[in-house]
Amino acid sequence: MFFDGWQGIGRTALVGVLAYLALVVLLRVSGKRTLSKMNAFDLVVTVALGSTLATILLSSDVALAEGVTALAVLILLQYVIAWLSVRSRAVSRLVKAEPALLAYQGRLLPEALRRERVVDTEVWAAVRSQGMADLAEVEAVVLETDGTFTVVPTIEHPQTSTLQSVKGYERRREHEAGQGNGQDHAQESARQVGKSR
Repeated sequence: MFFDGWQGIGRTALVGVLAYLALVVLLRVSGKRTLSKMNAFDLVVTVALGSTLATILLSSDVALAEGVTALAVLILLQYVIAWLSVRSRAVSRLVKAEPALLAYQGRLLPEALRRERVVDTEVWAAVRSQGMADLAEVEAVVLETDGTFTVVPTIEHPQTSTLQSVKGYERRREHEAGQGNGQDHAQESARQVGKSR
């Protein structure tokens, strides 16, 4: 139970070194994108690579060549899916979630929080982690495709918004613009009434 002999330990050490070297070579050949954590598919690949490496190390039923082949297949599949998702919007939508707007212009968005299964305390913690004490300092809080929170501080007159690809942003912006136009129209009407008196 605690010790089955030196042969098993020697096999684990030798196969471990060789499998690790094979994995490093495969990852270097496949590029940086293979281990990025941009979406759920990337997470699945990362976990599967770790699980496969552990199986190669600990199971004497799996030969090194079979294990390295399994690692290569996983990396190849990840490469192909990433390549296709860059070139096809349909594939991209299939494997990647959209970032979601959770708070906008200092206000939490309860409907978005429910839909994404996030509680308000998680949003507040994300805001605090950025050194902000008040939600009014925040232009937006975004739940990214990898499950992390991005807190975007309020900026006067932004030239190009980084929120353009975030689900719910355009609707919120149009809603805010519509309210602003209505207020401007009401103020202009009040001025016109004042002038006519």
